[in-house]
Amino acid sequence: MKQGWYDLVYVHFEYPVDVVQQLLPKGLEVDTYDDKAWVGLIPFSMRGIGIPRLPAIPYLGSFPEVNVRTYVTRNGVPGVWFFSLDINRMAPTFVARTTYKLPYCFGAVSHMREGDDVYTTVRRRWPRLQNGNSPRTAMHVRIGDHIDTPTDFDVFVSARWGLYSHAGRKSLRYAPVEHPPWPLQRASVVSLDDSLITAAGLPAPRSEPHVMFSSGVPVLVGLPHKV
Repeated sequence: MKQGWYDLVYVHFEYPVDVVQQLLPKGLEVDTYDDKAWVGLIPFSMRGIGIPRLPAIPYLGSFPEVNVRTYVTRNGVPGVWFFSLDINRMAPTFVARTTYKLPYCFGAVSHMREGDDVYTTVRRRWPRLQNGNSPRTAMHVRIGDHIDTPTDFDVFVSARWGLYSHAGRKSLRYAPVEHPPWPLQRASVVSLDDSLITAAGLPAPRSEPHVMFSSGVPVLVGLPHKV
């Protein structure tokens, strides 16, 4: 599928490897940087979903998304593992869950850029937690200077060329991802009140976040296949 990921915010927290590893399915290992696992809270605007060489899907093809993810490898092949992906469209939620087997969630989601400020909110409606709580986030990020030469860590959290997902009881799927290099900028968190990360089964983050912004790129996501 073709799509565009725009006004993207990277907020990453470090975690002990074993804390993240215990949440992963068999066959995936945490991909580490500085011997630490990294969990990202990533809001952006999804635009123009469709099939290559055909027009984008009207209305349903553009929406805000906020995902909670980490980085993994399988047999030396790196990729992204999603704990959750919150959007405000029910139809794409169903399609992504049934085709790509990704844990999309439906609710009230907004993501807006106003000059150098980006505002994101989530109030999940489905699926709710077993205790009936509705995970939420409210984030305000301020965009800073352009990054002319990304660090190794900047590349580690942004240059990801595939994603893993469930494919049944004990099997996994992998889908390749193609996109141009991200144009990156420094950013800082003005305010953040989040329960999406803890809803994924992780403890609340204790580290200072590493924050970046990207105006975005067009993306191609290939067909998933079992691995």
